[in-house]
Amino acid sequence: MIYTFPELIALLIVTCGIMLQSWFGIGFGLVAAPLLFLINPEYVPGPILILGFSLSVLVVLRSVMLRSQGELSWRRIAPAIIARLPGAWLGALLLISIPAWSLSLLFGVTLLLAVLLSWKVFKVQTTKLNLIIAGFFSGLIGTATSVGGPPMALVYQEQNRITIRNELAAFFLIGTPFSILMLIQQGNVDIDTAMLSLKMLPGVIIGFWLAKRLEGKIRADSAKPVLLIVSAVSAIVVIYKGIGGWLGA
Repeated sequence: MIYTFPELIALLIVTCGIMLQSWFGIGFGLVAAPLLFLINPEYVPGPILILGFSLSVLVVLRSVMLRSQGELSWRRIAPAIIARLPGAWLGALLLISIPAWSLSLLFGVTLLLAVLLSWKVFKVQTTKLNLIIAGFFSGLIGTATSVGGPPMALVYQEQNRITIRNELAAFFLIGTPFSILMLIQQGNVDIDTAMLSLKMLPGVIIGFWLAKRLEGKIRADSAKPVLLIVSAVSAIVVIYKGIGGWLGA
C-alpha cells in the first residue's frame, strides 16, 4: 500500500490518538479528528468512526480474555447504548442539512466544549439517567462530528481508568455501528471512506500495541494536559477555517 506524505502524517496522528484512547478510554476523536480534518475533511466522520470501532474491538477482546485487568459491566452500559440510536439518527440528519462551513464551526465548537468538560469542572455520577442522556448526545455529536466520547467520559469521571477504558470501549463497540449505518444511509460512507480507513488501520494496531507496552511505565494522567491543549488548539484552527468559509459564502 502506497502512502503520500500527508497520509503518513495522518497515520502518525491516528497512532498517537489510538494510544491515548487505549489508556484513557477517550482521546482518539479529540486529538485525531481535528488534525485529520485539517489534512483532509474526508477523514471526518466516517473513517474516524470506523477506526474507533476497530480499537473498541481490540479493547473489549482484551478485557474479556484478561478479566483481572478491570471491570466491564454490560448491564450498566446498556442504557447508554440504547439511547445512542436516536442520537445517531439525528446526527446523520444534521450532517446532510448544513453547509460545510457550518459543520466546521459545529465541529470546532463541539471540540472546545468537549475539552472544557474533560477538565472535570463538575462531578457527574454514573447513574442510569445520566448514562441515557450521555448516550443520546454521544450518538448525535459522534455521528455528526466523530467526537462522541466526551459526554460519556463526563458521566464516567468518578470511575477508575480501567473501568472507563473498558466500558467506553464496550459502548463504542455496540454504539458506533449505529452511527456508521446512519451515515451509509445518508450517503456519507462510500468506497473512498473504506479505503481511507483501511490505510489508517495500521495506526490502530500500532497504537494499541504501544499502549500495552507502556502499561505501568508511565503515569495514567501524564498525557492528559497535552491531549487537551492539542485538542483546543486544533479546534480553534477548525473554527477559524469555518469562519473563513462563512465569510466567503
